[in-house]
Amino acid sequence: MVRATDAMLQALGGDQVSMLFPLIAMPNDPSAQLGLADPGVEEVIFCPVVVRSLVTPATGPRRRLEFMLSGATVAAEVTSRNVASAEILFDGALGILYDNDLFHIENVTTEFFAGTAYLYRVLAVE
Repeated sequence: MVRATDAMLQALGGDQVSMLFPLIAMPNDPSAQLGLADPGVEEVIFCPVVVRSLVTPATGPRRRLEFMLSGATVAAEVTSRNVASAEILFDGALGILYDNDLFHIENVTTEFFAGTAYLYRVLAVE
C-alpha cells in the first residue's frame, strides 16, 4: 500500500514542500546563552506531495491547504531525526514552506492500512 500511495501521489502532481525545523545546536558564546542569537532553522524537503486548496471562511485565515504526504517519506524522516513518532515530528515543525509562503500546521491525520501508515494529511493555514 505504501508503494501504491507513492505512485498515486507522483501521478497526481508529485509536488514537493519544505518543512522547517529549529536547529538544536547553539553557538558557545554569551549572547547565545542569553537568547540573543538565533539558532536558525533546518529545511527538510518532502516529496512526492499533493497539495489541495480548501474552502476558507470569510473571517478565517487567508489560505487553507491540505498537504498529502507519503507515509514512506515521513517514516524515513522520523528515522533520520531519531524521533519516536510522526506526531512528534510534526509537532516539532515550525511550519511548511510552499510557494514561498509559510503555513502553520493546524492538524495532522494519518491514514492506516493493515497497521501501516501510508498517507499523512496535513492541514495548514497561512
